Amino acid sequence: MTLLLVHLSAALFMVGVIWFVQVVHYPLLARVGTGVFAGYHAAHVRRTSMVVMLPMLVEVVASVMLVVRAGEAGPPRWMGLAGLVLLAIVWVSTFAVQVPLHDRLGRSGSARAIRALVATNWVRTTGWTARGALAVAMVDAAR
Repeated sequence: MTLLLVHLSAALFMVGVIWFVQVVHYPLLARVGTGVFAGYHAAHVRRTSMVVMLPMLVEVVASVMLVVRAGEAGPPRWMGLAGLVLLAIVWVSTFAVQVPLHDRLGRSGSARAIRALVATNWVRTTGWTARGALAVAMVDAAR
């Protein structure tokens, strides 16, 4: 049960972070002045990385462990596999779409890149939200 609760905590933490980023933080990038945008953006990337790096790693390790240890009085294997698929979607989107957009933003601060970041981030927002719901269901299934 400890593994499930660690997994649940990491998943729900990331759900909260991604919704804040999606609804508040990314849209407000458009209000940062061009003269200070590069410095602001660099600080944003550095500080956000410090906040999310550990929970993201905990989430992936716990997710893999849940699949490996499926059947040990825990949730069914399909739930763990579904969680890993959702996590893969989130991570692929992060490193194939959002990171390159952040790189572009760091160089240009373009309004177009900000709009693309907000629009494409819905993939991660939806994926992490589904993961959060699945993590809750996994705890329920293990009781």
